[in-house]
Amino acid sequence: MVDIGPPTDGPFGDDADALDLCDHCGRAVAGADLIGALVPDSSALHPTDPGLDGKRAVLACSAEHLSALVEGYHRRPFVPEEQWAGKVCRALADYDEPMPLSLVAQLSGLSEGQAVEGVEWHNARAREWRQRYGHRED
Repeated sequence: MVDIGPPTDGPFGDDADALDLCDHCGRAVAGADLIGALVPDSSALHPTDPGLDGKRAVLACSAEHLSALVEGYHRRPFVPEEQWAGKVCRALADYDEPMPLSLVAQLSGLSEGQAVEGVEWHNARAREWRQRYGHRED
């Protein structure tokens, strides 16, 4: 992909940087015209506020598209272990050395049991991936 910069003409003029995409159809829309909602998503982790973990912001160009997005996320199962796995990974991102489970739990804001279940969930997904795609060295 080649970046050719923002559009020089069109309906948004100099406000081309204020465009965002509809999460349903991908259409570029002026930010002021988008509507949004927070939906439950166990894979969503907020970069700075753990209180917002499990919530994903979705944007849409119309009420119909927002409704379709919200309905889709409400049909998707919320898997607590998936969220716990993400919290453990986030907590360990700044550490290279092994650490006790009690410290992992404390850093991630989880109980030790939740931390273990999150690690087990993560490891099970890794095993599934290796079974499906093999162990690649490259």
